[in-house]
Amino acid sequence: MADAVVTRIYSNFIMRILSLAVLGMYLSILSAFSQGNTDSSKYQNKKLQFEEVDFVASYYRQDGNNSAVTGGTGTEKLTDFTNTIELKMIKYDNKERKNQFKIEFGIDHYTSASSDKIDPSTISSASFDDTRLYPSLSWNRENEKRGTNVGITASYSREADYKSYGTGVNFRKTSADKNRELDISLQAFFDKWKVIFPVELRPPNYGTGAKNDNLRVDHTPRNSYTASLSYSMVVNKKLQVLLLTDPTYQRGLLATKFHRVYFTDGSARPENLPNKKMKLPVGIRANYFSGDYVVLRSLYRFYIDDWGMKAHTIEMETAVKFSNFISLSPFYRFHTQNAIDYFAEFSKNKLNRTYFMSDYDLSTLESHFFGMGIRITPPKGITGSGKLNMLELRYGHYTRSTALQSDIISLHVKFK
Repeated sequence: MADAVVTRIYSNFIMRILSLAVLGMYLSILSAFSQGNTDSSKYQNKKLQFEEVDFVASYYRQDGNNSAVTGGTGTEKLTDFTNTIELKMIKYDNKERKNQFKIEFGIDHYTSASSDKIDPSTISSASFDDTRLYPSLSWNRENEKRGTNVGITASYSREADYKSYGTGVNFRKTSADKNRELDISLQAFFDKWKVIFPVELRPPNYGTGAKNDNLRVDHTPRNSYTASLSYSMVVNKKLQVLLLTDPTYQRGLLATKFHRVYFTDGSARPENLPNKKMKLPVGIRANYFSGDYVVLRSLYRFYIDDWGMKAHTIEMETAVKFSNFISLSPFYRFHTQNAIDYFAEFSKNKLNRTYFMSDYDLSTLESHFFGMGIRITPPKGITGSGKLNMLELRYGHYTRSTALQSDIISLHVKFK
């Protein structure tokens, strides 16, 4: 039965890729006709015009033996198919300001063997097999003379056990010499979770969360607020540096109630965590251009939160051009962190604790992520028409000290 499910998902995945690719090519053809009628003078066309379409598809799989659903032990097998398509349109107003409109639509479909253990006697709605939808809209206005860019965004996400609404504003200021840039964005996400418990830990007359179950299920909010700030500078012709930070405050249901936690006496309870969290990551990114054919990209990120975690991340990527339109990009990321204050392994939680969990994502660990990407950007486009102008394929392998392993392969296609 598992093979049949995977086959069906894979077929749907391929059909989505083909459908979205056809849509992108159709939009490219429309743009070709519209561009053919534009004035070649310095006058900017004031009509709404097609700019580009980005399509990204990826397949992810993982396996491990520390599932939080079963208290920190048991299968973590999971597969995920992701597809996103982003359409960009531009329009110049009477003051020669560039207005960009973006419409993005994403869809994920995943299977999770560990989530099936919420109720081992049936396939749970929370969810062995689920689909997530996440559309978004954004508008940005760029004033090239002043070097400013302002914008707003709105988003929505829906899954079996939650809904999320997001909104945000952003501002960017570029110096007159184009060597420095300040970028500020503020985002807020308002989520509502369907509170689902493991079958043996549900209160009396409490529902499963399934669509055909009419018993009551609590719905609890969780709000997240993020401020993203970055400052970039051109140090010289070869070196660019970016400083960034993304402080985040969360309030509401932060525990996943269908995660079991086992105690030293053998008893079990649903995961319980504080309803507030502050996170502060800070980082520095540097790009070094070693000649015309090699770019070295690096990132260091430090993270701290008020649940007791500290983490360090180092990323390295090298883009090597083999011609004017083909490049390879090997990459590597190292990450290390300590456990939060409320983590304990299977059956090692103490009874006197107020907050407790056994999710190994928040345990002490080290991880390595490495892989390779290939990017093709012919001057006349992939097909020679100039419309399908970029194709990128990336593969990455992830390992961590808790014995979790995963693989991801992604395809990025751009139509102009």
